[in-house]
Amino acid sequence: MSTAVTSRNTGKRWWWFLWGLLAVLALVTAGVFVPPYLVGGTTVPNLDRVTPGYYTSLVIHAVPAGIALITGPWQFVPRFRARYPGLHRVTGRVYLVSVVVASLAAIYSSAVTKSGFALQVAFFVLIAAWLYTAAKAYATIRRREVRQHRIWMIRNYALTFAAVTLRLYQLPLLALMDSVPWLEYREVYTVSAWLSLLGNVLVSEYFIIQRFLAAPARREEVPAATG
Repeated sequence: MSTAVTSRNTGKRWWWFLWGLLAVLALVTAGVFVPPYLVGGTTVPNLDRVTPGYYTSLVIHAVPAGIALITGPWQFVPRFRARYPGLHRVTGRVYLVSVVVASLAAIYSSAVTKSGFALQVAFFVLIAAWLYTAAKAYATIRRREVRQHRIWMIRNYALTFAAVTLRLYQLPLLALMDSVPWLEYREVYTVSAWLSLLGNVLVSEYFIIQRFLAAPARREEVPAATG
């Protein structure tokens, strides 16, 4: 019994540590990378100012994407959902609307970007998955399928969080640009985009399997093992 309690407490501590890390990274990313688009984007590297409407689409995308980044983590806190169900529903609607607006704005910027076809494909896959998982999350909660709603929200926020991991992947690759003459920012951005997309999807699916599929199976095995 004491071993099970200790394991449960350790699991809770790890959960809160990872949640806190996720929330801080989301807040820092939104706080650092969204404001430059609101003041002219002069500090944004390699910003295309020639293509009509490109910068405007980035602004329209960045603001709601930042809101989704910040509000998303709170949707996964059980205590918040239990104590403030009304606020949970409101922030959930704000989150989903932000995702839809950010996705629609990103369609244009992804279509006209001059960073190459590989990056366009990555962004269009991300946009399609972002909208699809948002629609599934909304549909399942409308049908009061809470468990399925949580699973789809995990998948959706994993895609939202790609804005964070993309920049984390960029850090070591940008450092390599000084020592690798042929490596350009375009390649760094493309590789980081694909890594953030695929990596986040794999991590979210692993978490879903462990949290929603493997955990019930383990609980069912306990009586048989002790009987």
